[in-house]
Amino acid sequence: MNAPTNVARVTAAAVSGFIAEAMVKSGVPATDAAKIAELMLEADLIGADAHGVFRLPQYIQRLKLGSTNARPSITVNRTAPATALVDGDNGMGHLVVARAAETAIELARESGVAWVGCRMSGHAGAAGVYAALPLKADMVGIYSAVANANHMPLAGGAEPLLGTNPLAIAIPAGEEPPLVLDIATSIVSYGTIKNHKLLNRPLQGDWMIDPKTGAAVTDPHKSAEALLLPMAGYKGAGLALMLGLLAGTLNGALFGRDCVDFNADPSKVTNTGQFVLALDPSRFQAIEAFKAEVDRHIRSLRNSEALPGSDAVRLPGDQRAKRRADRLANGLALPGELITQLDRLATELSIRPLASR
Repeated sequence: MNAPTNVARVTAAAVSGFIAEAMVKSGVPATDAAKIAELMLEADLIGADAHGVFRLPQYIQRLKLGSTNARPSITVNRTAPATALVDGDNGMGHLVVARAAETAIELARESGVAWVGCRMSGHAGAAGVYAALPLKADMVGIYSAVANANHMPLAGGAEPLLGTNPLAIAIPAGEEPPLVLDIATSIVSYGTIKNHKLLNRPLQGDWMIDPKTGAAVTDPHKSAEALLLPMAGYKGAGLALMLGLLAGTLNGALFGRDCVDFNADPSKVTNTGQFVLALDPSRFQAIEAFKAEVDRHIRSLRNSEALPGSDAVRLPGDQRAKRRADRLANGLALPGELITQLDRLATELSIRPLASR
């Protein structure tokens, strides 16, 4: 792959402030803007580079067009001791899913486990950010969503009927970083494709295919007409299908042919579906004992023998923790192409560009 031609380190505080100010300028209340900025920044800090400030111009466009509600009235309907449904009133997905996670934690404190669904939500960024929210309460978190566009076929299919519907699972640890798995059900997320297009990087040959010929598509500028391949063939497609029904159909949100393409139709409401599950490990054993056992297993697994040519065995969450520490200390590494886009946005909104923060 071609590396970005120029990269600048920008402090986390500068990026967060830029996002928050852009949101306020687009009609979002200051408190909500700060929350959105916090969650978007977290995506950048952990290395989900296609889901943080990279998405800001797209979010601002939707707020400008009115297809995302800048001042939603988010409501929570608690339907049973361990279940609830959040109606996001077409607000920013970050706010809606954060409310769902807060609700799930609250219910799990009472019931031991909670499943909270979302409807009338929007794109919320990196799945791992939301699975990790229950970690703050020493709980296991699970998150999934109907992705905001269909780019993937069913097993053996040639139509884009499935999203890259992600799955994220977070398990608390003690002294070790928590285990956080964040995967798209496609080989790579569509955000990765968008990022390659911005940077003019070729795609890998096993990421996308031409639906008419089945040939590999490596030109990122031809990605709009291509299909993303599911991870592990029929297994990834099947998982995307099941998660889509649980995150979308179960909540009265859109799925399958009904989905609105977040990228192609910025003026349309997406009614995105998501869910957050919180599980309290202390209902099974003392929480400190559980976290100590997770630590023990992490150390044992990390110290297992690596394949020749591999530096070390990787565990879900290891790279995340290292990236977060580096980027907090040294700033986010933003490509020049992205900074150019953000400078253009700053001019449109009459706010200070990143370079002056």
